[in-house]
Amino acid sequence: MRAGWESSSLGGVCELIARGVAPKYVEDGGILVLNQKCVRDHRINADLARRHDDSQRAVRTDRVLKLGDVLVNSTGTGTLGRVAQVRAEPVESTTVDTHVTIVRPLAEKFHIDFFGYMMIQIEDELAAGGEGASGQTELARSTLADKFEVSYPKSIEQQQRIVAVLDRAFAGIATATVNAQKCLNNARELSTSCPTGIAKAERVTIGELLARGWLLDHMDGNHGGDYPRKDEFVAEGVIYLSANSIRDGEVDFDRAKFLAPARAAKLRKGFARNRDVLFAHNATVGPVALLQTQADFVVLGTSLTYYRCDESHIKPEYLANYLASSAFRVQYEAVMGQSTRNQVPITKQRELYVDVLTIDEQERIVDTLVGFQGSGRQLVKRYKAKLKALNELKQSLLQKAFAGELT
Repeated sequence: MRAGWESSSLGGVCELIARGVAPKYVEDGGILVLNQKCVRDHRINADLARRHDDSQRAVRTDRVLKLGDVLVNSTGTGTLGRVAQVRAEPVESTTVDTHVTIVRPLAEKFHIDFFGYMMIQIEDELAAGGEGASGQTELARSTLADKFEVSYPKSIEQQQRIVAVLDRAFAGIATATVNAQKCLNNARELSTSCPTGIAKAERVTIGELLARGWLLDHMDGNHGGDYPRKDEFVAEGVIYLSANSIRDGEVDFDRAKFLAPARAAKLRKGFARNRDVLFAHNATVGPVALLQTQADFVVLGTSLTYYRCDESHIKPEYLANYLASSAFRVQYEAVMGQSTRNQVPITKQRELYVDVLTIDEQERIVDTLVGFQGSGRQLVKRYKAKLKALNELKQSLLQKAFAGELT
């Protein structure tokens, strides 16, 4: 061990406060409740919080946030292990919901900001340390306390010096990240742009397109009680896609899972084929991609719908661009506004419309978009690489800090 440093289990240097309240939400007053969405990029976004009726004093005093507390997302798959520190005195009473754990440092051992950086440094370990079935992965308080080891200088002054170096470096990285993210968002808009308000188009609902036979099939991957369990996914086999497999208008097969052929054969629906148009209809609603695969079929998860076109009437490339357009987004966002969840069920999708052109006009528009969107996708790749490099720089600095190289 480095001279002047100590190591301990996480539970030995902090208080781990059980995940918070199951809120009874109110419009005004009460106590502010932070959820998983509020914890992102090592920052707390209170704008996404909701209010809880605490008139009966349901929130324990120790669950009210204090300066220096670190929030750890403790359930789920995409957000598990994310951390963010309370780095300013809360302006009002604030707590967390049942998906977030409060990690409170022992004051005598830490400079508060050093503790925050220490938790960021083990974030990847936290994300990998969850237990449970697919979709129900969690970090129990006992797991947080006993499974993760941390190292830190015994000297508070040495911790302060490390914080000063990291604060300066991270401020510069944060500015560069914001700028790169803005450029990435602009590039994504370019990569999925599609004309709207098209002249001479026939406005037809999805249901009518099915009735005409212009859409051959329209099906989601809702497998109900037969949804594959986490332990049923294998290293190779039949491709299984979820909504997170659609990235920037394309299918990212690196994010795919696999089912054994015998297990896939037990499913009754959700079998997409080459050139089907995929639409994410649940949770993260809106991503669209044209499936391009040499496999006989791929299995869709419950969050995806496929559209299968009769290409003598609708080109899949045209439909994919239309489903990604603002004209279609306005329609499904209106449906989402009527629901407590972000979802557009397949029955509601069939009430939405598409502006259909002649095949010749569809092909002309698609040809125009190919180069335009291709340039956008190249920009997307460039700015994603820049963001990745900035994140790797952060991790490199943290590794040096906790190797004792920044003192």
